[in-house]
Amino acid sequence: RVTLHNLTIQQARTLLHAREVSSAELTRAVLERIEAVDGRIHAYLAVTPERALASARHADARLASGDDGPLLGVPLAVK
Repeated sequence: RVTLHNLTIQQARTLLHAREVSSAELTRAVLERIEAVDGRIHAYLAVTPERALASARHADARLASGDDGPLLGVPLAVK
């Protein structure tokens, strides 16, 4: 079963560009998943939810204005 936190990049991009989901929604889903499981797996050194959500809102505004960057709005993590 596909949920927002485990979409592929292509699936996320398709949903974003079809306006079926926002970058903010995707980002919140990923942040919720990190909060739910990272206490056990310790995959992240730092999580910055406020910064991630601000970036997501900025991406949503750019998408709404017609910007079509290939990864624009897709939540990404650097590990």
